[in-house]
Amino acid sequence: MKKLILSIAVFAGVLSANAQTPVGTVVSNFNLTDINGNTQNLFAMLDAGKMVVIDVSATWCGPCWNYHNTGALNTFYVAHGPAGANDAVVLFVEGDPSTPTTGLSGGANGASASQGDWITGETFPIIDLATSASFTASGLEIPYFPVMYVICPNRTVIQSGVAGAIGTVALLNSYVGTCPAPASNPADVAALAYKGSLVHCQGAYTPMVQIQNNGTSALTAAAITVTQGGTVVSTGVYTGSLATYGVATVNCTPIAAFTGGALTVTVTTTGDALATNNAVTANIATALIAVSQYATVNITTDAYASETTWKIKNSTGTVVSQGGPWTDLTAAGQTVQTPVTVALSPSQCYTFEIYDAYGDGICCNYGNGAYSVTDAAANTLVSGSAFGAMEASVFKTGILGLNEMELMAVNVYPNPAADVVNVSFEANNQDVAVALIDIQGRTIATKNLSNLSGTQVVSFSTENVAKGSYIVSITANGFTSTKNVIVK
Repeated sequence: MKKLILSIAVFAGVLSANAQTPVGTVVSNFNLTDINGNTQNLFAMLDAGKMVVIDVSATWCGPCWNYHNTGALNTFYVAHGPAGANDAVVLFVEGDPSTPTTGLSGGANGASASQGDWITGETFPIIDLATSASFTASGLEIPYFPVMYVICPNRTVIQSGVAGAIGTVALLNSYVGTCPAPASNPADVAALAYKGSLVHCQGAYTPMVQIQNNGTSALTAAAITVTQGGTVVSTGVYTGSLATYGVATVNCTPIAAFTGGALTVTVTTTGDALATNNAVTANIATALIAVSQYATVNITTDAYASETTWKIKNSTGTVVSQGGPWTDLTAAGQTVQTPVTVALSPSQCYTFEIYDAYGDGICCNYGNGAYSVTDAAANTLVSGSAFGAMEASVFKTGILGLNEMELMAVNVYPNPAADVVNVSFEANNQDVAVALIDIQGRTIATKNLSNLSGTQVVSFSTENVAKGSYIVSITANGFTSTKNVIVK
């Protein structure tokens, strides 16, 4: 689906169903011809030791035009391009292949009118893409307009996002000097990024690190040590042949019965010229443990609910529960979807995964979406809101308690309901709160009952309740159970 711009605080636009290329990505090369017939080779610029800033816009895009008119790119290029410090390059890429080159000068622009003259007064190279693949083959996606990427000489993306948010003159100036020095020594290996999971459930844990050859000669061997509190807890070895700026991910030896904490990963090679780029650190959290085997998935979608789905997988990767998609709204906003309570196996590790088919998460440009997985005592096990195409978190189940087992024996009838909703459940000397809640999370009716035992039936009249989907919530002894009901 092509999302249209709503009202947001930063410049943004939309094109494809891919997420933006994340920070830390090592890109491939491209050769693109600018409107003056000059070839722009990405690696040639990077090999010259220059930071490369790329703004991808479309001539029909209003937010792109707003950012263009700030003059930030031209101001930065004058200061840091060939006429200035000569330590950075700026490329402007018209990223919609369906628009003709004439749109760049404010002329004919195909089906969509050009916002104006994009060329006059600009000193940096301007590229009009004939095909998006000629750009995205480098690993740089075009998920929306205007998207910006800042790339260091070691081929690594250090900034990515909406141009208006990350491309102010002050921010662009601040990125200069943050890149590692270009390769100049025969042997120089770097720990580029930590790649292991940042949340561990139980048992053995495998550290992973991405290394890069920052040397001018091929890297054939490297040693990795992983320490915790100064003690070596894992090791790894790289063997092969990495060309300059080549990368590899190394799996280290498992850490038995790992309980989380801070890890320092250090990589070295024979004759290593630079020690300052040898280490990365990571803090590994341990999964939260539910009070029982019951977990409730709570999803609030943004306007594009049809793009959102979720799964719960067990430790073998088997999907044991899933939900979504839902129905879109006609404008920006959010919808509280009906919670789903899942009975899982006790004392097991599970992964909750949430997906956005478009790749821009569920918050916050099109509504304040969010998600959480809670246990039977309403403790939050995992949660989030803003993410890209997918986010995953782990949690562990506990052991079912007697009171909860009794409370979970809940029946709601008739369903669909016309005049009345009946809620039956088993109680054992309990105080119980029963509520009827709409899908926006608002309580329609509630009943608080004391010292109940045996089979109970609580009824809600639906005479003055609007047709639609509702949630019945039953809480006792700190445990909550939910059931879905439709009022017709």
